[in-house]
Amino acid sequence: MKKRCYWVGSDPIYLQYHDNEWGVPLYDDRTIFEFLILETFQAGLSWMTILKKRENFRKALDDFDYKIIAEYSDDKFEELMNNGGIIRNRLKIKATISNAQAFIKIQKEFGSFSKYIWKFVDNNPIVNNYTSVKDIPAKTELSDRISLDLKKRGFKFVGSTIIYSHMQATGMVNDHTPDCFRYKEVQLLTEKK
Repeated sequence: MKKRCYWVGSDPIYLQYHDNEWGVPLYDDRTIFEFLILETFQAGLSWMTILKKRENFRKALDDFDYKIIAEYSDDKFEELMNNGGIIRNRLKIKATISNAQAFIKIQKEFGSFSKYIWKFVDNNPIVNNYTSVKDIPAKTELSDRISLDLKKRGFKFVGSTIIYSHMQATGMVNDHTPDCFRYKEVQLLTEKK
């Protein structure tokens, strides 16, 4: 039996997410945006809730196409507010639209959002070596810095804890525990980039 990170449990959705996505370095702007938006909606909720609604979000939010989302009308906003398949939080939906606009501004400034966000780790994932769940932080000085910079650029729902979760999900940090089978696999993916 494969040894996994403590939080995975036995739910097939979590198993798939942990075994194939979590911690894998992402450089594609559209996928990075998807994770950023999912983290936005996750604030105050469980990640499992978001994963179970992920396909609904994908359909409702035009496959996370930030160029389309940035242009959403009031009618589209109301349509999202009435969509029972997603999290119907007025502030989070508004933040999704304004974050798409801010995302595009960063792309124009840096060439891509990926270039912007990865510069915070000098384009190399941070490989942690936490052996206990108690050691894994909810946020760090680096996530504080990224959060502050994103807020200055107009992003909302990007507190330090959300940003650290985003860093974990998109492979900016490898927080798989060393006894997890994915720890070394993710490291190898990083070295091949």
